[in-house]
Amino acid sequence: MTPEQTEAHFTGASGYAFSRWGRPIAPIVFGVDDATLQVVKSAIEAVVAIAGHQMTDLDPELGGNLMIFFLRDWDELRAVSDLGEMIPELDATVARLQAADASQYRAFRFDGNDAIQACFSFVRMDDAMAALPAETIAFGQAVQAILLWAEGAFAQQSPLEELPDGQGTIVRGDIANLIRAAYDPMMPVAASDPSHALRLFARSQIK
Repeated sequence: MTPEQTEAHFTGASGYAFSRWGRPIAPIVFGVDDATLQVVKSAIEAVVAIAGHQMTDLDPELGGNLMIFFLRDWDELRAVSDLGEMIPELDATVARLQAADASQYRAFRFDGNDAIQACFSFVRMDDAMAALPAETIAFGQAVQAILLWAEGAFAQQSPLEELPDGQGTIVRGDIANLIRAAYDPMMPVAASDPSHALRLFARSQIK
């Protein structure tokens, strides 16, 4: 990965925006059976371990701070209790997701230091998504929740790769290195200056 590619992973319509979690991650998963729940939580644990970050059973302020919802139709969001408090302009957001035929959506909440405080992730299980292995979906959600990536960060290339002979799914090596660098204690929890990407790139190259 080049410095320019590193910067592009965190550059959206509003410019450069980087943020990582500032507190231990307490995941809660909705809409799956027990077997899939374990797959999702294992993927989250693996990605958090890559980052060298921490997990917890309960956030003292929010309870669960990484909430992942699996659903069949975006209209189901309107029936989720208190979701309007988490997602501003919920009806407009649902309409926009339906119009775009989107398969996933994430909303982040930030603390006073602009670190990630909470992430609400929604996955619509359309035909294409349902055809993927549960492990692939789980790792994809975990990677995309561990940092504030630009909206199109993985539009051209998945952050994951499949092991040969069907042995499973792992995080791509360059993305794993980027996540580790992002959580280096010497790096800031949030940044809006593109020069941050150069520091991030340099640390991601350290073996």
